[in-house]
Amino acid sequence: MPAVDLRSDTVTQPTDAMKAAMVAAPLGDDVLGDDPTVNRLEARCAELSGKEAAVFVPSGTMANLIGIKVNTRPGDEVLLHRDSHPFHHEGGGASAIAGVQLRLLPGERGVIQPDALAAAVRDDDPHYPRSALVCVEDTANRGGGTVQPLQNTAALAATAAASGLAMHLDGARVWNAVVASDVPLDRRARDFHTLSFCFSKGLGCPAGSVLCGDADRIHWARRVRKMLGGAMRQSGMLAGAALHALDHHVALLADDHRRARDVADGLRSAGFAVQPPETNILLVELPDAHAFAARLSRRGVHCLAAGADRVRLVFHLGITDADRAPTIEAFTAAR
Repeated sequence: MPAVDLRSDTVTQPTDAMKAAMVAAPLGDDVLGDDPTVNRLEARCAELSGKEAAVFVPSGTMANLIGIKVNTRPGDEVLLHRDSHPFHHEGGGASAIAGVQLRLLPGERGVIQPDALAAAVRDDDPHYPRSALVCVEDTANRGGGTVQPLQNTAALAATAAASGLAMHLDGARVWNAVVASDVPLDRRARDFHTLSFCFSKGLGCPAGSVLCGDADRIHWARRVRKMLGGAMRQSGMLAGAALHALDHHVALLADDHRRARDVADGLRSAGFAVQPPETNILLVELPDAHAFAARLSRRGVHCLAAGADRVRLVFHLGITDADRAPTIEAFTAAR
């Protein structure tokens, strides 16, 4: 039986229809501004997010780094959750390249509370770094795919505005939040000056992310993209995949969420401690997670330890209903 790969939703393979869309995409030179497919994608993403402009970049890490860069100055401080992706998984780029320091805030399942944000904002004092930006991750990966509550986000935005801070949305999986909450992207993005989202995760593309914002920030973002080596040439092939995903793959995210819930129910019935999934990420609590993940892998189910005492399963376009029972069986056998 083929392996069940639940390590990440980045392991998805482009479908035959997506490959056909890539081959058929009209091409130009995006660095010169004349790749028609990239231009169409950027215009569509700006419209969907309710922002003035957008820029296509190779990865979510680059999109977040550019988002941080265009909202800060070197020496500033960025306030974000202690489990945030820029802190844990982006190679220290915010410090090394944007020249900012990261201030980590507490909160359950990746959600920052407004009072914690208010308490963390620095006074205007030359001894302190300038508090400049708040980053929010929707969905919160290390929180277990948590959908950010809109009322809480609005309160964070009000606190940030009162202190003159900008807001950036790390929306790597924001389409999962859109589908799970039935709230459109422009509403989920409304309180943010910039937002990024990935095509290479649940939407199933081989690569690519986008950064959206007002015209001035995106104009500067194009300069930063060039500095980072992220300005591509005939990138319309990747943009063609992204446009296909927006047309055909967003609705399929609901199936990923359903399968995550089904496996969670099965594991709970088998005696495992699981965090009820809101979207496509399932956290299972158990001792010695790294050793358990290795035993699972030998039984054909691949996942990653998300700490010493839990493993993470991520459901995606490459997982089917037929993979649910073998996953639960492998967990039981590996115990």
